[in-house]
Amino acid sequence: MLEKNIRETAEILAGASRVVALTGAGISAESGVPTFRGRDGLWKQYRAETLATPEAFERDPRLVWEWYDWRRGLIAPVEPNAGHRVLAEWESLFKNFAVITQNVDGLHALAGSRNLVELHGNIWKVRCTREQTVEDMRENPLRHLPPCCPKCGALFRPHIVWFGEPLDSAVLDRAFGLSTACQALLVVGTSAIVQPAASFPLAAARAGAKIIEINIEPTPLTPHADYFFQGKAGEVLPVLDRHLRERTRS
Repeated sequence: MLEKNIRETAEILAGASRVVALTGAGISAESGVPTFRGRDGLWKQYRAETLATPEAFERDPRLVWEWYDWRRGLIAPVEPNAGHRVLAEWESLFKNFAVITQNVDGLHALAGSRNLVELHGNIWKVRCTREQTVEDMRENPLRHLPPCCPKCGALFRPHIVWFGEPLDSAVLDRAFGLSTACQALLVVGTSAIVQPAASFPLAAARAGAKIIEINIEPTPLTPHADYFFQGKAGEVLPVLDRHLRERTRS
């Protein structure tokens, strides 16, 4: 990565009070979280696209929960990496800092992020299918499949946006609001293809924000970014953090 670009980016961030990071599967893959696509997504010959649907859950909730229990078991031992930790620490560095993530693994929260928008939900949370209440369920493996709400007896479902389901409107509104109000938006480990998240950086740019992309490969967003750093989030973000802190101390 070019030292000049790092210095300039740190200068931009040092002068900003409203900063947002949009993260995707890349930052979690660095910690060892499977993508659950392609070969990673195969489980008992089922694909993610087959099981992560409302129709699959209605047809066979136990089968869907067995798959999620398997996924949770793979994610449980995974720890946040240096990229997650830098983003969590930036909440105390900036006046207003938020993370918008497409990931459902809960690693940002585990790293300490609190001002967090989980676009697609969280695999460690469940939602009552009758009352729509949401609660944490960290038990791993689950003792009872499928799990049920202790209050009303209805089935719990994973608190995740499935294929064919719209994003929660309040969550989406908050993400768009943060994106269009920020002065700098970092795009970290996301392909910038999946909508509506792919539109957040463009909306931020139209509102005047600087766009800083960190990815292991160029993406469709790269030509629109003010700065592009090709590399892992866990390597680039700590370097950027060091330069940023040098400026905030001076």
